[in-house]
Amino acid sequence: MSSTDNEPGLYAAREPIFPKRVSGKFRNLKWIIMAVTLGIYYLTPWIRWDRGPSLPDQAVLLDLANRRFFFFMIEIWPHEFYFVAGLLVMAGLGLFLFTSALGRVWCGYACPQTVWTDLFILVERWIEGDRNARLRLHRQKKWDFRKVRLRLIKYLSWVAIAMATGGAWVFYFTDAPTLMVDLFQGTAHPVAYTTIGVMTFTTIFFGAIAREQICIYACPWPRIQAAMMDEDTLTVGYRDWRGEPRKGSEEVRNGAEQGDCINCMACVNVCPMGIDIREGQQLECITCALCIDACDEIMDKIGKPRGLIDYLALSDEENERSGKEPKNIWKHVLRPRTIMYTTLWSLVGVGLVVALFMRTDIDLTVAPVRNPTFVTMSDGTIRNTYEVRLRNKHGEERPFRISVKGDPALRVSLEGTPYETVNVPADTMKLQRVYVLAPPNSTPATSSLTDFRIWVEDVSNGDRVYKDTTFNGKGN
Repeated sequence: MSSTDNEPGLYAAREPIFPKRVSGKFRNLKWIIMAVTLGIYYLTPWIRWDRGPSLPDQAVLLDLANRRFFFFMIEIWPHEFYFVAGLLVMAGLGLFLFTSALGRVWCGYACPQTVWTDLFILVERWIEGDRNARLRLHRQKKWDFRKVRLRLIKYLSWVAIAMATGGAWVFYFTDAPTLMVDLFQGTAHPVAYTTIGVMTFTTIFFGAIAREQICIYACPWPRIQAAMMDEDTLTVGYRDWRGEPRKGSEEVRNGAEQGDCINCMACVNVCPMGIDIREGQQLECITCALCIDACDEIMDKIGKPRGLIDYLALSDEENERSGKEPKNIWKHVLRPRTIMYTTLWSLVGVGLVVALFMRTDIDLTVAPVRNPTFVTMSDGTIRNTYEVRLRNKHGEERPFRISVKGDPALRVSLEGTPYETVNVPADTMKLQRVYVLAPPNSTPATSSLTDFRIWVEDVSNGDRVYKDTTFNGKGN
């Protein structure tokens, strides 16, 4: 037999994890967050918002066909994507802030992977029983009627949850009530059915099958979180100076005084990642704090003080080992790193709010036509052509007057109309070709470049916007 036959493989086989049910303040907090986040996700597409006859009445809608995003009273156009970019920056800074203050609380409480995995485990527990019952069923080799029945009910329930997840996702991209009817009638666009199918598969695979494997192997955040944390970060830890030596350990058998840890394995049995927090901080830990609830329950039963497993900071270890009081929690939370993240987060948020209130309901972009740069008319007049895009964000048609300001010799003419006013339909962008003319022998006609400004005025209410551009003349 070759010596390589006994060598360990590159990858360890997965050990199925069956977390035990636990109760406590952190578990209750996770239930609340799960209910709130799932409620927001599933119910938001059904909230109505009246925007007028020409706009959709769905409160939150990503309208890809018309390239706009609606969020209650806010309407984001494609050229305003900086609002979305700003929100992404705020989300990143918020993640940095919470991680530096409290470790991976996002992963443990609000990450979609955690929320849906919790939901699938909850359904599994309802159907198959708590940890011991699920373990017995898993180890049972014989597929009798009971095992087939329980597994079938569980899988069908998982599929229903996953299909509801995929269905809720597509409702964010079109009118939800209309799409719901079309889906059941079989008349919806194939893209909708394909998206629901893909989301159904990925939801089941991530939340029901892979579970903790996604957090350990697929998610990059565990590998970069250390850069956000320091010795003052509060994270779930084990007070080994109080718990060791454990019950049944060699030290206790040799006569050492036993610590508070009775080696009951309750913290391991409730962990959705299947780790032992008593071995110290590990990449797999998502800081869900269920081990705290489990340990506190055991401490109450044996008459020991709570907090053997708790939210701890490395900087408090020395004080606690010597019997001193740890720092106040706010001294851990409010420190230069977290204050910096909070300041940056606030500045981005304030900037977005200011930009939101400063934007006008009309807008324009100007693109000079460069081929040719100018045209000489029969009477010697020099003409430049500009593609002007007029945006009317109002819910009704508005007349826009176009004018130029700069050299007094310049005048404006609109293609398709003898007037200087053009009607722009409600909530649309209109492409208007604009001609700017300079009389023969005038300064703009004989110069190479002349700066000027194109003004657009909403005749209905007097709102005005402008863009600066240049006029190309014959030059010398």
